[in-house]
Amino acid sequence: MSLNTGLPTGAEIVRVLEILDGVPSPYGHEAAAAARLATWCAARWPLIEWTVQPYGDGGANLIAAPRAAPRGMPAGDLLIYSHLDTSLSGDPDEDRPITGRSGDPGTLTVTTDQVEGAGLGVARAPAAAALIGFVSAVLADEDPPSARLLLAGSGTHRSVLHGTAANARVTGLDHFLATEPHPVAAVVAKCGPPTLLWEEPGALYLRVRVRGRHGAVLAPESAVPSGGVIAHAGLVIEAIERWRTAYLASSTAPGTQVGPAVGIGSLTAGRPDKADLFPALLEAGVYVVTVPGADPHAIATALHHEIQATCTNSPLATCTIEVDVDEVHPAAATPHDAPVVRAARTAWRTEFGTDPPPITGWTGSTDGVVLRAHGIDTVRLGPQARPSPTDPRRDVLNLPSLTAYANIYAHLTTPRAR
Repeated sequence: MSLNTGLPTGAEIVRVLEILDGVPSPYGHEAAAAARLATWCAARWPLIEWTVQPYGDGGANLIAAPRAAPRGMPAGDLLIYSHLDTSLSGDPDEDRPITGRSGDPGTLTVTTDQVEGAGLGVARAPAAAALIGFVSAVLADEDPPSARLLLAGSGTHRSVLHGTAANARVTGLDHFLATEPHPVAAVVAKCGPPTLLWEEPGALYLRVRVRGRHGAVLAPESAVPSGGVIAHAGLVIEAIERWRTAYLASSTAPGTQVGPAVGIGSLTAGRPDKADLFPALLEAGVYVVTVPGADPHAIATALHHEIQATCTNSPLATCTIEVDVDEVHPAAATPHDAPVVRAARTAWRTEFGTDPPPITGWTGSTDGVVLRAHGIDTVRLGPQARPSPTDPRRDVLNLPSLTAYANIYAHLTTPRAR
């Protein structure tokens, strides 16, 4: 498959990735990347309208639609969706608490059959494949498809309980849905399992706080508990892990594609530049993947009880325990026989020559649940990424796989495919 430029699809995907690789696009600060990509695409494919949609303080979406169809298209269209922001910011200093590494992760590298670089897995590589698939479908059909491409900002999860997102969680998809005509169906182009997903789990963040009294290292008894809360962090972690085991055992979702997951993603206390003082507060950030019917507050209550029980007969007995909840979104599903699911199965068979394999226990949650919450039937499919063997901040993807998924996105964009 080639576009009218004469270049094969894989080469076109690489060119998009080279544009994206040159501009950082951390969560909520995608405007520069959206503008650069829009300018390049508009010069290259003028039959398509490329619109940068700013929102918030530095966020932006890139929206593409056939120029022959007026903007504000009929609601009965398809949305091909991915996002511009990357899971890691790309700034080594900002990312070091997660990666444990300093130094630049390096630029995109390309061989005959693979690409490697930062931010490809989440989500530049599937976004590039979606863009090229959309463009090829528009240019190949004299009758412009009733479809749009959205590369949104703020597509990765962030908690409003921590950090820079403390005021509110405003995503590019939320802004798009609040200001643009809604599609009837959507295709989420994200890396994931080698199959088709029409169900997705939910996601929530929990913040665990254990609060005692601060003190001075030179006088251990001045803190409550003696020696400070950090000295007993192991008790809290063990309690969370016991609760995690019980949660996973009680939250299976038979008959669905999804499953539960839990992990402690952060543990903070004190100031590194003032380690002569014992802090009064130990704080753990917990990420929870939820199944249909999950009750976020019941989940938080169960965790609180486990930690409280652990602390009762320990040096932490007089400490205050708090568990706060931030639900990103609940689990959601599209009927397995919805038109967009049937079309995706057909596109999969056309490309791979077989049906998408069954899957259970999938724990990856994306903006597909947001689309479904607005009554938009949604499927998810995309290439598989793997960490670089030399630097796990970099992702590796096979170009033939990216080309195959671009073909699927193109097939789904074509009106006769739906």
